[in-house]
Amino acid sequence: MVIDASATLVWCFQDEIGEADLHLLDRLRSERIDVPGLWLLELANALALAERKRRITAADTAGFLSLLEQLDIDVHAETWRDVFSTILPLSRAQTLTAYDAAYLDLAMRLGVPLASKDRALCAAAERVGVEVVAV
Repeated sequence: MVIDASATLVWCFQDEIGEADLHLLDRLRSERIDVPGLWLLELANALALAERKRRITAADTAGFLSLLEQLDIDVHAETWRDVFSTILPLSRAQTLTAYDAAYLDLAMRLGVPLASKDRALCAAAERVGVEVVAV
């Protein structure tokens, strides 16, 4: 399964986590997770901003990162050729950000479901026949 940052970060913020989020986490404890390389930067940025705004502490971040280390996550490094030959055209065709198109492209290439809280990304995934996991 491909999971985007929006569906991942919720596990760090107790005021946002719901039953579906916990169910997804339980499911992913026994499945491989595939993510594009930008996922790491998106998480790092969101965590740094949340700490800066005092929404979470460094200890909260450490706990979240410890949780991620328990999961089987395969980070796919896109080359610049992939970005301009595949992700940019997909972004145009589906009216997505290039970031969101990277998640959709990976799910399409691997033939796996996509988990996201981003409505536009989920709608685009459904349009191209990618299964969307409800979170």
